[in-house]
Amino acid sequence: MKLILSRKGFDSSAGGCPNPIFPDGSMLALPIPDSKSTVTYRDLQHQLPSGEVVEVSDLVSQLTKGKIKPAVGAHLDPDMISSAYSREPNWRPVLGQTGAAQGHLAKQGVDVGDVFLFFGLFRDVEPYKEGRKKARWRFVPGSKPKHLLWGWLEIGEKLIIDQTNFSSSESDRLMWLAYHPHMHGEPDANNTLYLSSAMSMFADSPLDAKRAGHGIFNRVCEELILTQPSSYKNSPNKPSFWRLPEWFYPYQTDASHKNREREPLSYHHKSNRWFEPSNGYCQLQSAARGQEFVLDVDQYPEAKTWLAGLIQRNS
Repeated sequence: MKLILSRKGFDSSAGGCPNPIFPDGSMLALPIPDSKSTVTYRDLQHQLPSGEVVEVSDLVSQLTKGKIKPAVGAHLDPDMISSAYSREPNWRPVLGQTGAAQGHLAKQGVDVGDVFLFFGLFRDVEPYKEGRKKARWRFVPGSKPKHLLWGWLEIGEKLIIDQTNFSSSESDRLMWLAYHPHMHGEPDANNTLYLSSAMSMFADSPLDAKRAGHGIFNRVCEELILTQPSSYKNSPNKPSFWRLPEWFYPYQTDASHKNREREPLSYHHKSNRWFEPSNGYCQLQSAARGQEFVLDVDQYPEAKTWLAGLIQRNS
């Protein structure tokens, strides 16, 4: 099994700002701009845990200070929330990947049964009026951006678009995918869709047996924060200096495994990125580039228990 830490949502280059953490602690990974998409920000909405509906076009326009307009195309990918957009029957959460990023996933052998764990750059937001009749969204003054885990997708089906034979029956089955941005690009042999499994492998009890193989984490909590809390003092790449559970550390430190090394998280092979475990954690200077960081769970068996706990406690 492979675990893929997958960078998704707005950031300083794609979108130009962090994703929002709302006052109730819930969060939303914003789809990045895409001029080819048939879906615009005006078409999207987000429901807070309270039931309040937030127009995504307002969020994007206000948080980017008008740089991204409501009519701009939105790259709705990964597409994880059913209520975000008008759906066709049989819709399932889906992630598309192409180009060099998909080449990396293919090289790592990512396939059905593996798990994407999504992370992104987030910052606290708040509504404010300042003399206006209607409140606008802004980033909380003085708040700091940080990398957070925000959701997951267990791969139930893998479709390589350029190789898929869309027979009549297959076309009917996949008609709901017509909106997806990876169905509208130029021909690309790497263009791949990963569809969520219907049931999760991480059910924790018979009552939980119908848990779906995907989800969004409810609210920010300590175990979802990747950024090292003290990194703003200790690292020039502040949000990218991570604190991870100590089992992520690829170099064995106990006497019985003194010379044994495991394959590190992909894109993180340089040993000077890693800092030895202390107090149950290790530190990592995460790569600024790259979307998909792959870990071989067969070499890190603790990953399954950790991932199951994240899902059971936060979704």
